[in-house]
Amino acid sequence: MKKRIEYSEAHIDPEAPIRLNKFLANAGVCSRREADTFIQAGVVSVNGEVVTELGTKVKRNDVVKFHDQAVKIEKKVYVLLNKPKDYVTTSDDPQNRKTVMDLVKGVCDERIYPVGRLDRNTTGVLLLTNDGELASKLTHPQYRKKKIYHVTLDKNVSAADIQQIATGITLDDGDIRADAIEYAHATDKKQIGIELHSGRNRIVRRIFEHLGYKVTKLDRTYFAGLTKKNVKRGDWRYLTEQEVEMLRMGAFE
Repeated sequence: MKKRIEYSEAHIDPEAPIRLNKFLANAGVCSRREADTFIQAGVVSVNGEVVTELGTKVKRNDVVKFHDQAVKIEKKVYVLLNKPKDYVTTSDDPQNRKTVMDLVKGVCDERIYPVGRLDRNTTGVLLLTNDGELASKLTHPQYRKKKIYHVTLDKNVSAADIQQIATGITLDDGDIRADAIEYAHATDKKQIGIELHSGRNRIVRRIFEHLGYKVTKLDRTYFAGLTKKNVKRGDWRYLTEQEVEMLRMGAFE
């Protein structure tokens, strides 16, 4: 059994008002941006009154309801999963495919959810949490998160193409260049290590497809300071206090 970690919180005055969208994010309901949409839609009430005004402030002991269900600020949970192939990165899937949530059943009573997405066939580091504020920070393009991928291609990658990816190429949605790129194996030139800060959709696959390669395996080995070291494929662990503090501080370069 993995021992759950109780993460320290900053000293909080229960009487200090906080914005309603932050309350909902800290309750694990959604991100702050999503909370604003729900508030405007009239599905959030405070002490029995529907609230639609953005910027409304509440106290931690107010009765806040979302879709008529009471919500409260939860203890935070942070889980790192080494995602295997054939799992989709959603909380549920209308096509009844396997989801990453199947792999973390029973981890906690709180509702955790994946931060960002990995393609169904992409493996590696995936963070799940109920910390909506941190999740929003880690998925927002304003915050540059380092990601490292181990890529296996269908044929040897030329040194010229590696140089081109490092210098920059132009895709349909704009220019992109790797922050670092090199062969990941001493003799096998089909294996590449690539470091990026971009959060654009399917960006690694599209970079190599643009140059005529097909990605046969894609493994994210590093995300915002987190690695899958000592975590078997399909297994998970709780983040350490130090890792959580690093993410909260934004120290993930």
